[in-house]
This record gives sequence, C-alpha cells and structure tokens, in this order.
Amino acid sequence: MKNSNRKGYQIDDAELQKIQEIQKELIAEVDRICKKCGIHYNMVGGTMLGAIRHGDYIPWDDDADIGFLRREYEKFRKACKTELDTDRFYMQDLRDTEGYRWGYGKLRRKNTEFVRLNQEFMPYEQGISIDLMPFDNVPDCLPLRKAHFMLCFIIRKLLWSEVGAKSEENRWIKIIYRIMSLVPFSVIVGMYNQLIEINQHKKTELVRILTFPTPKAVYGYKREWYTKLRRYQFGNMKLPGAKDYDAYLKVKYGDYMKMPPTDKRKVHEISRLSLGREMW
Repeated sequence: MKNSNRKGYQIDDAELQKIQEIQKELIAEVDRICKKCGIHYNMVGGTMLGAIRHGDYIPWDDDADIGFLRREYEKFRKACKTELDTDRFYMQDLRDTEGYRWGYGKLRRKNTEFVRLNQEFMPYEQGISIDLMPFDNVPDCLPLRKAHFMLCFIIRKLLWSEVGAKSEENRWIKIIYRIMSLVPFSVIVGMYNQLIEINQHKKTELVRILTFPTPKAVYGYKREWYTKLRRYQFGNMKLPGAKDYDAYLKVKYGDYMKMPPTDKRKVHEISRLSLGREMW
C-alpha cells in the first residue's frame, strides 16, 4: 500500500495505467449486466470526451463516468443484487452503504484502495471505482428550473459538508460546513428523495445529476443525449454514448477538441493507493 503524509501526491504513469485497466474491468461489468438485463446506459463527462478525442481514456484521467436515466439506474441497482460478480466487485449507493454521502453510485474493485485526499475518515470501503450517475428530471418552467437548481446546490453542499468541514481552507466557509454537517443525514436523504420525485413521471426536456455541478448557466442536459445513442470505440471496447456527441460535448466543455494547458492535465490527489496484489 502506498501512503502519503504530505498534502497528497501525484499518481505516476505506471500507477495511472493500472488504475485505468482496473476501471475498464468495472466498465466491462456494467456493460455485461446492462446487455443481459436490457438496461440503457451511456458514457458521460470525461469518459465520453476521451472516447471522441482519444478513442480511449483522456491520458491523465483517473476516473470513469457512466450515466443512466433514473429509471435505468434503479434497474441497474436492482440487477446488481443478483447479477454482479461479487467475487470481484461491489456497488455503493446512498441508500445501501452506511456513511456514503454522494448522490450517485460507485462500482468498486475488491481488494484495491483509492482514497482521495481529505476523505480518509469516510467510514466505508474506498476501492478503485467508476461513477454511476443517475440523471433526474429538471422542470420545464424557467422559474421552477431556477428553484430546482438552488435546491440541487443546497443538497450537494449538505452532503459534502462532512468533507468540507475538515478540508476547507477558508475559515468562514469551514465554519459554514461545520454547521451544515449538524443536519441529520436522514433529513438530507429525505430532501434528496423529494427532489428525485419532482417531475419524475414526466418526460421533461432536460435532465441532470442532482448532486453534481453543471457548467455555468446550464440547468441540465437534453434528454435525447441519454436516449439517442450509438457505440464508440473506447480502448478495446465499444461503449454507448450520445449520438449527437458534438452538441453534448460543446455544452459540457466548449471547444472540446482543444487540449488543456499542461498544468491542467492533473490526476486527483490521493492519500492511499493499493492496486490489488501489487502493493505500492
């Protein structure tokens, strides 16, 4: 196991390659279950960008993002209870994992460890993972969209507050997080579940991950980017993504084919890393 007593450290190239290989095992397991159970999913975020710009991972990316419309996410979550290869993998979700404070799921590799800096105290296993992102409906009415946007922000900050209370460097924001962290977890989950139910039975124009930030002035993403799909090359796999990838990636990243400056090509800072049998 590799540890750090400094303020994090940079994952080296050999470690990053191994992390990506393990994450591809996780992605392949998602794809296998979804094909077997008729569940629709697609690449989102940096994973979709990697598929289009690099035909694989963004070279410095150390995570992977898989998206589902809410109904499909719940199908996948249920399918994992019977179909998941539990000798190698485990799934975590707000409702199933004690102390888990993210509004999206994670599929993790057993016998590994990948602990983000300032999250060492979180009381659940933190194996190498991919993110499983549920996309929920956004109201069609602009005033309601604005209210919905603010509620998403508040719930995200409430969930983050335990981490923020320990990691935030700004004194006043740290105090705010400490106060927010006093809100009972059951209350936060109740707010989150109510937000899920808003417009849940309508096909709204936009959808979004409720507890994940969107680009500036973006209330959500077009539903069709999660329903009209085709498969793209991603390493040695072909994975589903938005048919109109150009429109999606422009909203998400702007000039997405332009490589960022070298100093922006960074992996996450971590405090502990174990790559299975191979100990670092």
